[in-house]
Amino acid sequence: MEALAERLSQLDTQVEGALRVVMFYDTLMRRRVDLPALARASAGLAGCVAGIRLHGTGRVIRVADDGMPARGPVAPASSSAPITLDDEEIGTVWLERPGPPKSLDEVVLDRLAIAAATVVEKYGPARTTMADPALVELVISSDSDDAARARALRLLGFAADLPVRAVAVRSRLPLDQVGGLICPARPVKAAPLADVGVILATTVDLARFPAGVRAGVGTAESPDRSWAHARTALRFATPRRPVVHHDDLGALALLAEIPADSLRGNPDVAAITLLAGSPEDLETLDAYCATGSLRQAADLLHLHHSSVARRLEALGRTLGIELGDPAGLTRARLALTAWRLLDG
Repeated sequence: MEALAERLSQLDTQVEGALRVVMFYDTLMRRRVDLPALARASAGLAGCVAGIRLHGTGRVIRVADDGMPARGPVAPASSSAPITLDDEEIGTVWLERPGPPKSLDEVVLDRLAIAAATVVEKYGPARTTMADPALVELVISSDSDDAARARALRLLGFAADLPVRAVAVRSRLPLDQVGGLICPARPVKAAPLADVGVILATTVDLARFPAGVRAGVGTAESPDRSWAHARTALRFATPRRPVVHHDDLGALALLAEIPADSLRGNPDVAAITLLAGSPEDLETLDAYCATGSLRQAADLLHLHHSSVARRLEALGRTLGIELGDPAGLTRARLALTAWRLLDG
């Protein structure tokens, strides 16, 4: 291997050098090297410190060009590349070269990243967030028996003695990114189902959900019950309250059990349905129901409180509800929430 590295250093053209780099890593993979050996060979080839880091385990390998573990603090990377497995970034490789990168550094890192992903996949376990949807469905399905659910959880990497919480997610962001943010310490697994994303995690940090994500968080009961609660909580999510924990719904969760036809037939809900044709009116009612205060609603809407007062007076006449009365405000809140449940 050292002889091959020496020959590579004597190449005249970048194209031939790139081909030899590919050959170098092909040879390494045929020899079934592990990650430390991969880092040692890469450091010798590049002539500087090479590093490998796996996000899931936090494992870091740094090797100097003499084949010994690199000492001292990590120097700024002169160049780096992500390690990806099943379209998910599971780690990083880098070179710590004094001065600017050399012409073949990009090729070296590209092949090192591919080789590292192969090693992790073969000898892992691969600490990816995305999981087999069939296994996840076994965990959250109410039709699964306890033995099948426990076996699926074990295959997903969850310890038998840890509670698993389910999260129902609608997001344009990849599920693995959302899962990594809300449960950075792992274990966390995610999979898309027909109409919603599923995240299974031992802990969930509600404050770490990124903007633009709607989510319902289930309780820490059995995973199937947690999933049912997560789906219910997701139905209550709104732009103003995008993440809802089922425990925080309290008696409001009972609204989700009322048949849709019964909700539609309620006069207050029917009035909200008609009101929904005017986004301005709906936004005003939403702000007032969220705050319970005329002035706070005005602050949310960036309007003068007298303007909001006129709007609410007109809305009260349209709805047939005295919005200034506590009982009327409760009716409006319930009607607006029930209408949202119908709207999905």
